[in-house]
Amino acid sequence: MTEEILKRIKQLPPLPETAMKIEEVYQNPNSNFQDMVKIIEKDPLLTADILKAANSPLYGFSREINSVSQAVGLFGMGTVRGFALASIVKKSFSLDLSPYGLSDVAFAELTKKEHALTTAWSLKKENRLMGVLSPAAFLIEIGKVIIAQVILAEKKTEEFQDALEELNGDADAAEMEIVGATTPEVSAKIFEHWRFEDNLVDVIAHASTPMEAKNEDNKRAAAILHVVRTTISYNGQILEENIQKAKELIAEYGLNEEAYEDALEGLR
Repeated sequence: MTEEILKRIKQLPPLPETAMKIEEVYQNPNSNFQDMVKIIEKDPLLTADILKAANSPLYGFSREINSVSQAVGLFGMGTVRGFALASIVKKSFSLDLSPYGLSDVAFAELTKKEHALTTAWSLKKENRLMGVLSPAAFLIEIGKVIIAQVILAEKKTEEFQDALEELNGDADAAEMEIVGATTPEVSAKIFEHWRFEDNLVDVIAHASTPMEAKNEDNKRAAAILHVVRTTISYNGQILEENIQKAKELIAEYGLNEEAYEDALEGLR
């Protein structure tokens, strides 16, 4: 990873106190979901963001979710933790993703789609992994913000976009070619800088190389992220060729294809 990227990560401001308190509660085995609800409800803007996320049509609930406690009851603590951290983290950045051709809205939709597919797939067969998978699915693309900053500063936007086209939309490969690091690598460094839990950092770091993760649960979680990121292009598109590549990975990693297809159908 380049010194320029590392320098920009070190210059990031600390996370707000609310994020740290949420993490403390989540990591404390003596805490319960009401402890997390109390912290979130003290922040009206965060509460509104979580309810907006939870009520997205992508999750397919037929009734409106009106409270944080209701969201926790339906999604679980791990997923609501993901909603909360995603909201807080994204407000810590000034977003300019023009090198990717993405607006703020398009970037938000990309992360929502990745999270929705991960959640719908994993809740059926991999529920025990949701504590890590939910925030990882929401946050894994945040490294693009730093990479875009470097591309813009070095005036390499046209070069990067040419690489994206030549590499058939493989954003990780284009990032590596132009700036020497991929989104998962940069995202992991950001969350390491912010002292997020080791397993979350490890899963994000190995989202393209799952078998290099440090334990079996992390390998499985990283494999799911690899499939999800293969399914959904950097610009939010879901192409048939992506789905075929994703199914090859599912077979390689020994994941559940039927649950994946059900989740994908719901997303479409």
